[in-house]
Amino acid sequence: MDEKKQDTLLDSMILELRRGTIILSVMSQLKKPEYGYSLVVLLEEKGISVDAGTLYPLLRRLEGQGLLESSWDVGSSKPRKYYQLSDYGRTIYIQLCDHWFSMIENMNKILKD
Repeated sequence: MDEKKQDTLLDSMILELRRGTIILSVMSQLKKPEYGYSLVVLLEEKGISVDAGTLYPLLRRLEGQGLLESSWDVGSSKPRKYYQLSDYGRTIYIQLCDHWFSMIENMNKILKD
């Protein structure tokens, strides 16, 4: 396989790994209200790059699933929609974290062999 195809394959596989972590990354930052751009900045500061075209549909989907609550702040010059975990979202987030840490432990065992 030539180098360009290898790079394309690797990029594709890395993208698949990232997709599974974006939801957990976003939920981790919504323990308190945040608006879209503030989430992009918070995640970027922590080494997770998410573009707005990915983030906003994800926020809407999580809200539709009952995992997030939203409210509008119209008191500033630019109205902003703030999101945070719902009670149900907090429960799911804790369960996802438990699964995440278990997966890490198991993957470390597998990869160290």
